[in-house]
Amino acid sequence: MEYYICIICIALYTLIPVSTTILGSAFVLFKSRVEEKLIDTNMGFAIGLMIYISFIDLLMPSIEISNTLSFIGFAAGFAFIKLLDIFTPHIHTIGSNADFKTKNGKTILIALAIAIHNIPEGFALGSSIVYDLESGFRVSLSIAVQDFPEGFAVALSVYTITGSRLKGFAIGTASAFVEYVSAFVALISFIDIYTFLPLLLAISASAMIYVAVHEIAPKIFGHEHDEYSTLGLFLGLSAGLLLEFVEIKIY
Repeated sequence: MEYYICIICIALYTLIPVSTTILGSAFVLFKSRVEEKLIDTNMGFAIGLMIYISFIDLLMPSIEISNTLSFIGFAAGFAFIKLLDIFTPHIHTIGSNADFKTKNGKTILIALAIAIHNIPEGFALGSSIVYDLESGFRVSLSIAVQDFPEGFAVALSVYTITGSRLKGFAIGTASAFVEYVSAFVALISFIDIYTFLPLLLAISASAMIYVAVHEIAPKIFGHEHDEYSTLGLFLGLSAGLLLEFVEIKIY
């Protein structure tokens, strides 16, 4: 694929999940109360779709290119996101009740947590587009579907802490652009496509699985809404399967 075509496609395809993240964040502007079980269902859905994308659309293509590099990339992705998690001060964005001195301090820590969540999603978008335009478009649609509840969860967390719906919407919207910018990192694959692309695909898969299991799942499982979280997870996996049946032609 031509380098400049890839840049254009990344710029355009990534706008799809950006728009759904903004739309999800906008729901915090409405004053109606949202049930916790609905949030758990939606975030379970996001986990299911993230795991599906990680294995089917990222890890499997990486293995097709190079078994060895896919293994190295998978280990490197875990190490990367784990180090980011350790050395970046942040708090979980879902149901956080951490005790910090100021509301602004909490908001900053939530913003940092969003970056940890969205960087691997950006890597996934960019690397899948470099691998194949049709696959990239499907990954873009999949991430767009899961970014809707994620955008709302982020905005709701900020609103819960600050009491400002506008701040919640602003931080949720800003999270979309972390994902957008990080997608362009995949362009380094053009240095050596058979080395960097399988590494980036596997790194993205590993990092997304880590975020789903370590960052999101503990907050929605282990309390009275487990059945809703589990239902959401299976719906997310099912949505991934359904998107595989969608025939996408990119010219």
